[in-house]
Amino acid sequence: MKLSIIVPCYNEEKNIPVILEKFNEIIKRDDIEVILVDNGSTDNSQNVFNKLTPNYSFAKVVKVKVNEGYGFGIYSGLKEASGEFIGYTHADMQTDPTDVLKSLEIIVKQVNPKNCYVKGDRKGRPFFDQFFTSGMSLFESIYLGTKLWDINAQPNIFHRSFFTGLDNFPKDFSLDLYLLYMAKKRGLKVIRFDVIFPPRIFGESSWNKGLASKWKFIKRTIEFSVKLKREL
Repeated sequence: MKLSIIVPCYNEEKNIPVILEKFNEIIKRDDIEVILVDNGSTDNSQNVFNKLTPNYSFAKVVKVKVNEGYGFGIYSGLKEASGEFIGYTHADMQTDPTDVLKSLEIIVKQVNPKNCYVKGDRKGRPFFDQFFTSGMSLFESIYLGTKLWDINAQPNIFHRSFFTGLDNFPKDFSLDLYLLYMAKKRGLKVIRFDVIFPPRIFGESSWNKGLASKWKFIKRTIEFSVKLKREL
């Protein structure tokens, strides 16, 4: 298997058919697998998975019984991945699955792909979201001493040796920061490329629901940053 891409799904029953069909349109080879993680969903996701995934040869489902967070869902999928290159993207269709294949094209062209980390760089976002991201990026870059821009952008692709060399994965959204920071700390070549970031098609974000949720996100991210700097 050349690539395993993890898609964590929490209450995404309406987006699951769209995700599967979009990947079906663009995957024209048999060495790519899409691992959809049912991340403790409480909606009708399991029935949708059971009904649809047998129709897509590239699709595999990993079940997390109880939601423990975004990071735990991705980690659960990465553990089951068999690809030489592995990574993840979101289920909300705000990142085009085509960008996953673009990431693979970018990393395999590198002189030393084992030593590379490919990550999107979101464009076309609302002003407030971009302002928020810029503020967090500036803080993390100064505090952790390395440039960390658009930390939560998708997709993320890397060689499996990078993943197997890590431990103590955070269970929440800090996973994005942890992986990007560790890639930098271990001297990987971080390659960014532009991705368009349109609004969701179905449903709503499980965390981005206003100022209170953003404050909670900031607080948890800063707490993790302090822990990361102290332990590494």
